Amino acid sequence: MMLEIAANSVASALAAQEGGAGRVELCTALELGGLTPSHAQIALVRERLRIPLVVLIRPRAGDFLYSELECETMRRDIEACGALGCDGVVLGVLDANGEVDMPRCRTLIAAAGTMGVTFHRAFDLARDPSSSLDDLIALGCERVLTSGAQASAVDGATLIRELVTQAAGRLAVMPGAGITAQNIAALAAATGAREFHASAKHHLPSAMRHRRALLSDMESGELRSDAEQVRAMATALATAAQRATRF
Repeated sequence: MMLEIAANSVASALAAQEGGAGRVELCTALELGGLTPSHAQIALVRERLRIPLVVLIRPRAGDFLYSELECETMRRDIEACGALGCDGVVLGVLDANGEVDMPRCRTLIAAAGTMGVTFHRAFDLARDPSSSLDDLIALGCERVLTSGAQASAVDGATLIRELVTQAAGRLAVMPGAGITAQNIAALAAATGAREFHASAKHHLPSAMRHRRALLSDMESGELRSDAEQVRAMATALATAAQRATRF
């Protein structure tokens, strides 16, 4: 089984690796649902990471209905990821009717070349999960990240299991959202999924001694992936896999 960690910085990516993650999805601005990290962040993480690295391609917060300029931005970011030696990219585009935007997705996937492509949680906003999954298979995506169209993967476990069955190994259905060391084993059993996505984040308070009370929102510290949380999830997942092989 695979544990992917959404890392929002170089430090988070290294913590994910230290904790035993199998793959890192690099992004920034987790509080906005994740955005594309800077070129320098991607380069630094690629240099220092020994495990596979995929990069979130999302130019702004909000919906997944993108303009031509936004799609061009994503295409160029994808090409930059390829030049830096990333293993994959994470993307998603919908049309105004809630369908997978096949033409725009084809263009972005073509730009990915030999890199793997994950379709992100834009999938959870699609009109029809079943037909959208067929679209992703037709596009050649290697996985889809989903909470089962619910606020958390635990709440969406029933749909996730249906998607795993429908996919039948043609792409990986990867649960994400609200996954912890306490629920990951039960979620694996409930869904039949083999890959899981979590951020394992915790809040680090600011180390600033000088503070300005009226601007405290600008000094709130940072979110960072925690190696111990990652390790606990990786251990729980490995234990679940071992139990599954006994029966």
